[in-house]
Amino acid sequence: MENYCAYQERCHSEVKGKLFHLGLKSDEADEILVHLIQQGFLNEERFANAYVSGKFNIKGWGRKKIIYQLKGKGINVKLIQAAISRIEETDYEKTLYSLIEKKAATMKEKDTFKKMASLTQYLVNTGYEIDLVINFVKKYFKP
Repeated sequence: MENYCAYQERCHSEVKGKLFHLGLKSDEADEILVHLIQQGFLNEERFANAYVSGKFNIKGWGRKKIIYQLKGKGINVKLIQAAISRIEETDYEKTLYSLIEKKAATMKEKDTFKKMASLTQYLVNTGYEIDLVINFVKKYFKP
């Protein structure tokens, strides 16, 4: 399990799931988790920071989707907020605008209104806040 955790950052629920999958009982899994935490192989704050960084910088996800996914992994809300706050607002807006440009360039729809609606839906599904998306999409399509 040390190798499993050393390969990439893991959260407690992932490791516990892996241990159960390997057939360990709850008590045994808890002992291994404690060992991994004490030895520094498992750290939820480090995991949250790495997760936010990867999903935002590599996949271009918005805050809402990242938060939703981290909550699903059982990460503490305070850790999630601390990790999310590390995203610079200017970087967030640049990434959003870049996604708009890339997606709009691939769309075949001719009707501007339908294109805007489709683009807005795509960006909201990617985890960006609806108000921010609407403002940026309007700016993009302004003549």
